[in-house]
Parts: sequence; C-alpha cells; structure tokens
Amino acid sequence: EPFPPAARGPAVGWYVCGPTVYDDAHLGHARTYVCLDVLRRLVTDVLGGEVLYAMGVTDIDDKIIARAADQGRLPGDLAQEFEDRFFQ
Repeated sequence: EPFPPAARGPAVGWYVCGPTVYDDAHLGHARTYVCLDVLRRLVTDVLGGEVLYAMGVTDIDDKIIARAADQGRLPGDLAQEFEDRFFQ
C-alpha cells in the first residue's frame, strides 16, 4: 500500500519509551535507539513519509529515588544530570 503523501501532515505519529535516567546510558540503550532510527529513516528516506517522533524520559522512579538517597542528592537533580548526559 502506498505511503500517504507528507503534504497531508505527519503520516506517522511515533512515541517511544525513553530511558529511566538514574545512571549513564549503556550498549543496551544504544541498540534500541539505533534500531528505531533505522526504522524512522526507512519511513522518511525510502517510503517518503513524514514522522512526528516523541520520546518519553522517566525522571522519577524508585531507582532514581534510591540512587539519589545513596548519594545524598535530590532525585530531580540526579535525573536531570543523567538526562542531559543521555542526550549528549
């Protein structure tokens, strides 16, 4: 089936779960986002579609609270640090 023309607006709305930011990203994270990027490029570059891409980031979680408590930090500060590092 042909892909809808991009002129009609975003053809694909794509939401993906992002990381829980309590530590640095690792190879398991990279595999997930590389695979998703390959699929996005297939839709845009090969099929001519448009993608509206959104990623959620979990910035409050039991792991974040526990790690912050272990380090004597506020959970929001810890989460912000690792979120910033994830997107670098």
